[in-house]
Amino acid sequence: MNVKITFKKLEHTPALDQRIKEKSEKLKCYFEGKTNLHWVCWVGEDGWHHAELKVHGPKFEFFAKAHDENLYKCFDLLIAKMEKQLEKRKDKLRNHVHVRDSIDQILKVS
Repeated sequence: MNVKITFKKLEHTPALDQRIKEKSEKLKCYFEGKTNLHWVCWVGEDGWHHAELKVHGPKFEFFAKAHDENLYKCFDLLIAKMEKQLEKRKDKLRNHVHVRDSIDQILKVS
């Protein structure tokens, strides 16, 4: 898993890097093979913190965006959104395999 971090109008600190890497590790269970994560963090004109996460894999691409007054809270919101998308993908893949197996069994019996 390759993690790239970009900051705009925001100071880059080791603490932020560490927090982003910790949050990225939570998503690792959803991936197989080579996956790229690109985090973009910035402060808007309104003073709110914004964060985006783009996930690129061999056969998928996901995007999530969040904003909050606190950057760390923003990371939590972002990870929750991304986990929801990835869980939905995982369920679809799991159900697709079971449906195909069921159809194969029906055709063998007939």
